[in-house]
Amino acid sequence: MSYQSSFMQQAIALAREGKDTDGGGAFGAVIVRSGQVIAACHNLVGGSQDPTQHAELRCIQLACKALGTKDLSDCDLYTSCVPCMMCLGAARWARFEHIYYGASADMAKNAGFIYSDMFYARDIKARDQEFNMQQFLGEEAAAVWNE
Repeated sequence: MSYQSSFMQQAIALAREGKDTDGGGAFGAVIVRSGQVIAACHNLVGGSQDPTQHAELRCIQLACKALGTKDLSDCDLYTSCVPCMMCLGAARWARFEHIYYGASADMAKNAGFIYSDMFYARDIKARDQEFNMQQFLGEEAAAVWNE
């Protein structure tokens, strides 16, 4: 298993943990710098009364605090599902080197997690290129929602 796969597996495991946690959510994220995990967490929207507590945003906050910077350009983000528009905006400002995601927006939609029409209207290849994103382990990541 490649190191990239192991970090994505960790994001998927966090999604599973979030799904099984009271107040959690079935999405996980991991931020890595030089092969080391800097931050890892799952979604907490369900129990926080805060719709911004997505795994990616929480992870960005933890990584910035741990590293003492808002510039994560030497880090990679691994997330169990393609980031929503809010999380993509935060990822842009954090300046990640790469973003790796598991489940696609269409997979999320099929599981009942609906993104905006504007998100679906965007060409996936162009979006992935603009944000330097790559999908892998999508089926495994989406399976968490049906367990």
